[in-house]
Amino acid sequence: MAAHSDFREVSFRLTRCRSSVPRARAALRAKLGEWRAGRAAAEDSELVLSELVSNALRVPVPGDRLVGVRIECRGRGELLRLEVSDAGAGRPEVQRPGELDKGGRGLLLVEALAHRWGVDERRAGIGKTVWAELLAPGIDPAPAEVEIAAVTVRTGQCVRAWGAWHTVRSVRSQRYASGGLAVIITLDDDGPALRLDAAEPLTVRVTEPAGSPVQPMTSSVVSS
Repeated sequence: MAAHSDFREVSFRLTRCRSSVPRARAALRAKLGEWRAGRAAAEDSELVLSELVSNALRVPVPGDRLVGVRIECRGRGELLRLEVSDAGAGRPEVQRPGELDKGGRGLLLVEALAHRWGVDERRAGIGKTVWAELLAPGIDPAPAEVEIAAVTVRTGQCVRAWGAWHTVRSVRSQRYASGGLAVIITLDDDGPALRLDAAEPLTVRVTEPAGSPVQPMTSSVVSS
């Protein structure tokens, strides 16, 4: 599952298999955790995304086309937009199944939980994008920040270096000949490692849920 992510959105593509639905839910859950979403908003959005992805996987498509998913926080966090794209023809319509019918209720659920939803033709390529927007008060796409020293950075945290965010692959310390301590941070892009004085300040993104104690989860390098 290849993915692109920033503070306000994440997008990725899924293969056409049954396991793609829980993968989509897991990606959404992780992003909503970063945004400190409330339980009700998280549960509703997971249900809606599950239905949209399930529908896309059932649509006949040419070849083995992937399903695209995009999750975005709009405004100041009050609106969550979910988009699922497929290469199939036609437009999904809400069905009104009878009491004995076992299926056909997916879009009824989307209609009930979403603030609004719709279908757009894809600007590039074939197929369509089915989207839903949910009211999600309390979501905060802008991470809180605190300053820490470089020596406290840990593997798995996300640091800003050379104008972009990177995940830390490894951290080690090294003594200068003068006796001072340097920190060497290896990043996920296999580029040059960062070499910083142990006390050099770093801005740390806090991604704990609202109400939790402030702990440094990810960090950005303040270059000298």
